[in-house]
Amino acid sequence: MARVKHAPALRKSAPGTHGRKKRRSRPGTVALREIRKFQKTFKLLIPAAPFIRCVKQITNQLSTQVSRWTPEAVVAIQEAAEDYLVHLFEGGMLCAIHARRVTLMKKDIELARRLGGRGQPW
Repeated sequence: MARVKHAPALRKSAPGTHGRKKRRSRPGTVALREIRKFQKTFKLLIPAAPFIRCVKQITNQLSTQVSRWTPEAVVAIQEAAEDYLVHLFEGGMLCAIHARRVTLMKKDIELARRLGGRGQPW
């Protein structure tokens, strides 16, 4: 019985790529690109209702005198909080990339806080 050689199976590429490999960016660069994108937008990222509840809860824990907030004050606090968090995550991601990692860890955030000069605990 004679053996018949089969032609190697052709790999199908993803639709629209026409046989080209999809370009992959280096680890962490997509995250930094997203951070820069969100820094350029003025839209708030945290939903307003949960943020207002959080502000009111913290206010009740710290002071019984202050019970009401103007909408402008809550928006100002939210903008400041989101700005701080975005910069903190950006610094943490840079620390993770410096350590040749893609995953953001607690120690990256802690190092970014110490190096950033914002929110020092001492």
